[in-house]
Amino acid sequence: MPTPTPTIAMLAASSPRASIGILTADLGRLAEEVALLEAAGAGLVHIDVMDGVFCPLLTVGPPFIRAIRTPLLKDVHLMVRDPLAQIDAVVAAGADLITIHIESATQVHRALAVLGRAVNVNEPERGIVRAIGVNPSSPIEAIEPFLEDVEMVLVLAVDPGWSGQPFAASTERRLDRARRLIAESGRPIQLGVDGGVTRANAAWVTSLGVDLVVTGSAVFDGRDVAANARQMLDLIERRPTPKQ
Repeated sequence: MPTPTPTIAMLAASSPRASIGILTADLGRLAEEVALLEAAGAGLVHIDVMDGVFCPLLTVGPPFIRAIRTPLLKDVHLMVRDPLAQIDAVVAAGADLITIHIESATQVHRALAVLGRAVNVNEPERGIVRAIGVNPSSPIEAIEPFLEDVEMVLVLAVDPGWSGQPFAASTERRLDRARRLIAESGRPIQLGVDGGVTRANAAWVTSLGVDLVVTGSAVFDGRDVAANARQMLDLIERRPTPKQ
């Protein structure tokens, strides 16, 4: 069995973890918003790269990823039609974890192979975590051909590109199937979930046996970002409540 990269070993040792989506933040105050996440104790910042083709929204790209100057791990979610064409630029921008969708390209294996040879520009020795993403409308079994080439599976609980969607009821069953496929692979693969995670359901979502929970609007809701971030981290990462 291959030796896990330092990053995936760290994530496994501290599972479950939260990855905080940044696109719902006040992007005019990007540095300050990221600093609030750091102060709250977050470990990962999640960046949704959408091209307006794979899903309806057109969001950000490598220059935005590079502009996030932080010790947090940069968790880049490529929701684009041709991820292979963007990998080099995303890696050069400082990505630590990169998700490619099974639905996005006909050369997913090649894209994962390119990622496997890529060097992390932040700390070369810690490597880049490769994740395969799967939309709610795709069968979970479609991840099986890629399990030899990834360190994480990301199950989407909403359709990509539309905000405000509830956590899909089928996700619990899909996570269970993904966990079984991962176990059958015999590889140390992390399981993540993305979409529809709120302060009301975060603890329950985490109880579904996931290693990584992506949440964004529950933190950046226009209110107290610092307090929201601490609460979500407490719920997802199961931090003990401080004694009064």
